[in-house]
Amino acid sequence: MTAPASTVPAATRRPFAAPRQTRWLLRLHRPALCVWAGLVIVLSAALLWLSGPLTDAAAAAWQHYDACGMAAKCDYDQPAILRYKDVYQYATIAVLAVPFLVAAWAGATLTSRELETGTAQLTWTQSVSPARWLAARLAAPAALVATGTGLLVGLHHLALSAGQGRIDTAKVWYDPPTFYAGAPVTVALALAGLAVGALAGLVWCRSLPALITSVVATAGVFGIIHLALPHLWPSVTSVSSLTLSVPAGRGVTVDEGVLTSTGARLPNPHCGSSTWAPCRAAYDKLDAVSYYQDYHPLSHYWPLQLTGTGLALVIVALLALAAFRILKRRTGGSPPRVKTST
Repeated sequence: MTAPASTVPAATRRPFAAPRQTRWLLRLHRPALCVWAGLVIVLSAALLWLSGPLTDAAAAAWQHYDACGMAAKCDYDQPAILRYKDVYQYATIAVLAVPFLVAAWAGATLTSRELETGTAQLTWTQSVSPARWLAARLAAPAALVATGTGLLVGLHHLALSAGQGRIDTAKVWYDPPTFYAGAPVTVALALAGLAVGALAGLVWCRSLPALITSVVATAGVFGIIHLALPHLWPSVTSVSSLTLSVPAGRGVTVDEGVLTSTGARLPNPHCGSSTWAPCRAAYDKLDAVSYYQDYHPLSHYWPLQLTGTGLALVIVALLALAAFRILKRRTGGSPPRVKTST
């Protein structure tokens, strides 16, 4: 005869308790964990090198170059400047690639592989509920992803700050790749990549389609954040003369154009300075009297970052909720009953 699952000893019903699930998960994904640790260590070392010796060498080279003035011949360390530029560019690209790497890994292996091979269904027969199974596969990777990505964006922000005012060609804070690479919003985007990957794995139950879907969807989330972010905080308006070739504001641009004598806003004709006769005639035809630009100055840096991070975390929560809902719909939310002989 058989005994109902409720009479089976606890040790038999739950051999994969939460701590053991986490250990099993780390052992199962040990190669990915090693690659992640190596990536974080190497990239952290490069960013520390960039914020220290490379910045100092490039700053000294720029000092020598600026001291030359208009001299026909100038002795300065040009390779140091070029080295700083190259390492900064590659490090920035690497940090921005992290959310997509996380999404690709999560889509290919986090849930899809176990569903494809049947390992997940076997785990559920051990009286581990599907919800606990999914929670374990989200919690531990989320902690590792947030910690590693947070370290990288912090070091990138340090490298940017080290070069400000010292290197003539240093990137401005509102340069889009720089803005995101040194920002907490990228940490949230990496978590979004993890959640997207888990959800895609549950939808497809196959590794390759889930991988492709995860990367594409993460790009979509990135695009949503980029388009929405300038509008998440009130901007300021700068008005400047038409004699300038561009509006005077400096920061994240929200909108720009020309103002008429009645105060109406018109799109920027992109003609140039009104000191040039054809442009002056074009502005007269539009009744334009000045440029305007709605933008975010440096003082809006952290408000933009925090509101953008908040929006990204809301998307993460919605993705995670969708993953749990899909899993519950497919499994009924509870593990199969285990029948044991008595």
